[in-house]
Amino acid sequence: MRLQELILESENRLTQANVSFGHGTDNAHDEASWLVLWSLGLALDTDTHQYTNELNAAQVERALAIVDQRIQERIPSAYLTGEAWLQGIPFFVDKRSIIPRSLIAECLVNASIDPWLSLHTSRVLDLCTGNASLAIICAMVFPDVRIDALDLSTEALEVARINVDRHLLADRIDLKISDGLEHAIDPYDLILCNPPYVNSQSMKELPPEYKAEPVISLDGGSDGMDFIRKFLNDAPAHLSDIGVIVLEVGHEREHFENAFSNLECVWLETSQGEDQVVLITKAALSAYAQHPDH
Repeated sequence: MRLQELILESENRLTQANVSFGHGTDNAHDEASWLVLWSLGLALDTDTHQYTNELNAAQVERALAIVDQRIQERIPSAYLTGEAWLQGIPFFVDKRSIIPRSLIAECLVNASIDPWLSLHTSRVLDLCTGNASLAIICAMVFPDVRIDALDLSTEALEVARINVDRHLLADRIDLKISDGLEHAIDPYDLILCNPPYVNSQSMKELPPEYKAEPVISLDGGSDGMDFIRKFLNDAPAHLSDIGVIVLEVGHEREHFENAFSNLECVWLETSQGEDQVVLITKAALSAYAQHPDH
C-alpha cells in the first residue's frame, strides 16, 4: 500500500465513524494525514504525493491502529500523538491540559492588538495558561516583555513547564498556581485570558472529543460567565494605567453581552469571525465599575 492510499483509507474510516474535529484539524483528510504521518515517523509537511515508497504490513497496521483508537475512544489526535500546533508552533500536550487552539494567538501574531498597546508595555499576564501556549507565543511576538502564566491546575502547570523549557523561555515566563488573580503580581500592561466559558447546556452537548479535555478548562457555569464575572470585577486592581485585557469568549458573545451590557469593548477579527475575542481597556473597566449592569 502507498502512503496516499493509506491516508485515503484512514480518511474514509474517520468519515464513516462521524468523529468530531476541532483540536488541530477541521476535516477528516487532514486528521487522517496527521495520524498516518505521525505513526510512520514522517514530518507533517511531507509531500504525500511525492512519497512513493511501498509501505510494509507493519507500517500499515501501526497507522490503522491509531486511527481506530481515535475512532473507538474518541480521543483527540493531539492527545494520541502528544503534540499540537498553534500558529505553526509545536507544543507538548496530554490529558492534563486543554489542547491549545485559542484565537488569541492569532491576535498576537497578526498584531491586531498592537494599536491598543504602548511602547511601555512590558508586564504581561496569561491567565488560565493551560499548557502555556499563549504565554510562549506572546514571548516570541514581544521579545522584551516578561510574562506571568497562572493556572488553578497543578497538572496543567506541569505540562506548561515542559513547553516553557522546550522553547527556552524559563527566564521570561514565570509559572504559578493561582485561583483566578489570587496570586497575580501587579500591575500588568496586558492580560491575556482564555477562560472556561462554555455554558451548561453546551457542556451537555459537547462531542466526546471535547469531553476528553479537563472539565475545569471548559465549564463556565449556567451562562458561561462564572469565571469571567469575577475576573472582570477583580481585573482593574491588577492593571496598570495603560493596561488592556484580551479575552476569549468563544461562541458565548450573546451571553457575554447580556452579562456586561454596559461594558465598552472592542471585538477583534479572527479567522472565526468578529465575535469570539474581545479587547477591554482599563478605562472601560473603570467606567463600567461606576455604572454596572446590576
